[in-house]
Amino acid sequence: MVKVFAHGQLRLYLLALLEDGPRHGYELITALTDRFGGTYRPSAGTVYPRLARLEEEGLVERSDEGRKATYTLTAAGRAELDERRGELAHLEAEIAETVREHATQVRDDVRAAMRGLRADLASAAQRARDAAVPQPGAPDRERAASHGRRVEAEAMVRRFGDEVRADLRRADAAGGVDALTVETLRTVLDTALRTMRATLR
Repeated sequence: MVKVFAHGQLRLYLLALLEDGPRHGYELITALTDRFGGTYRPSAGTVYPRLARLEEEGLVERSDEGRKATYTLTAAGRAELDERRGELAHLEAEIAETVREHATQVRDDVRAAMRGLRADLASAAQRARDAAVPQPGAPDRERAASHGRRVEAEAMVRRFGDEVRADLRRADAAGGVDALTVETLRTVLDTALRTMRATLR
């Protein structure tokens, strides 16, 4: 992503994120990342200087808790936010459009990559079948080998499912499962299923 926020927009959005309650700087970075569906993550060097400036202007208040600093919206900050509601609504619309564009690009990239993988796997499977030379006792050995490969493949599917479920549950607990994640997973799984089926005899 080239430039996400125009001049002054990140400043405004940080105020908006603090409207729901105090947050640490890291939580603000995470909230921004989630809002963009993971396609944009601001650096600490981008966020913290702006928070310091907002503090200097009296729009946010900082309180230190051990090694963490918590930022809270002040009355002056809330007043500025109220004055700029129209600008904030326009910014939200721009962000939504940016997320849609990047979600489309991610889906297109995934589909293209999976199409290439499917073609490569199908070609490799066909070459392996063409190169197979029957040997004495080959049917029994092949059946045993096929059974072993099936068991291995099923174990891979179970492991994949377990890991994905665990990741999704962790993200859900943190409020971080977005539409882009679901769409990407759907595209990958649908394409993977078609690719796998193309390699089966």
